[in-house]
Amino acid sequence: MKRIYTKTGDKGTTGIRGGARVPKDDIRIEANGCLDELNALIGVLRSMLPSDDERHDLLHAVQRELMVVMSHVATPSGVINPHPLAAGELTLRCEQEMDVMTALLQDNGYFLLPGGTPIAACMQYARTVARRAERRLWTLHRQDPVNEDILRLINRLSDLFFVMARMEMQRQNRQEEKWKGFK
Repeated sequence: MKRIYTKTGDKGTTGIRGGARVPKDDIRIEANGCLDELNALIGVLRSMLPSDDERHDLLHAVQRELMVVMSHVATPSGVINPHPLAAGELTLRCEQEMDVMTALLQDNGYFLLPGGTPIAACMQYARTVARRAERRLWTLHRQDPVNEDILRLINRLSDLFFVMARMEMQRQNRQEEKWKGFK
């Protein structure tokens, strides 16, 4: 890349795979923006973890696959995407990781207020960004089908970040803050 700016987006459009240009507020671009935000937030989260923390491996795998997912989301039907998608395999890995963590967690039957430690709060924030990305992907899916492995992965990521946030609180021996709205 010779320079970062191209000036091609100055009129409110951006390019997608296949060469078409779409408005910058097109649902495909909005969905990808949410995924990009999630990926950046995972980067912030990883920067907060000690370098030898075992969570880096999974979070790094998620970040790498999110880049592939974004390339697929930027690809309309009928255009070939050369990047192999491993979202299905990563979904299974996330489920396995959640099963292990959930078995170690103290059970709860209440809603939690996000927060606690900076890492737990960041994980809760990542959960909400994943949920927004999922909503935007379903909007796109109604217009142009999105690979179902992608939809499942993003759904699992929100669950993963919830469980990871809870696990972080338990690791730090911190009490989760219960919301008293439901009994």
